[in-house]
Amino acid sequence: MSAEMPGSVARHHYFDRHFGRMAVKLLPCEYYVTTTTTVLLTVLGSCVAACIHDPQAKVAGMNHFMLPDEGAHSREHATAMRYGGHAMDVLVRELVKAGARRERLRAKVFGGAAMLANMPTLNIGDRNADFVVRYLKAERIELSARDLGGPHARRICFLPESGKVVVRKLHTPQDMDLIQGAESELLRRLSGDRSEVRASRQAAFGAHFPNGSWPA
Repeated sequence: MSAEMPGSVARHHYFDRHFGRMAVKLLPCEYYVTTTTTVLLTVLGSCVAACIHDPQAKVAGMNHFMLPDEGAHSREHATAMRYGGHAMDVLVRELVKAGARRERLRAKVFGGAAMLANMPTLNIGDRNADFVVRYLKAERIELSARDLGGPHARRICFLPESGKVVVRKLHTPQDMDLIQGAESELLRRLSGDRSEVRASRQAAFGAHFPNGSWPA
């Protein structure tokens, strides 16, 4: 894996009993690149995750960003990782560093749900979805699959050796309330202390991936 950058590389590693291998859970504003069979997992509401791999070099990675391109030029890396422009640039750069070739990259993108019912004018889900499609087109990275928009949150599981992504929609009121509450809280706290933000997102999203189990 590429060298870590504080505040952005996913650090939650565990053995997933369902897949019988090591896994990494990505929280919002994180990314991970691997050359192994490590499973990459996350939960998405209005956020978007890009799963990108080079099938020839066997290098793959995922990110999880909260907002589209605005503010992506923040001088602080950990702060900028919330924005799609920076998060996508970092992921592509780290894939290439790990041995991928840009012309061979294949992307699958997910998320962008309409989750923030109390903030309809922000339209964050649609803006995130539109942004990631435009970014891939501008960078000439092949978009091989997408599952964007709609009313439901998603659990994403990326199998890097094959490029396969397993998507599970979250339909229950409890799931919806949890994701809506988590995203609203994260947006409110983005300008606050980063340690508090990280603790908040860990608590909010951790329930969906208890250690040792891919949720049914």
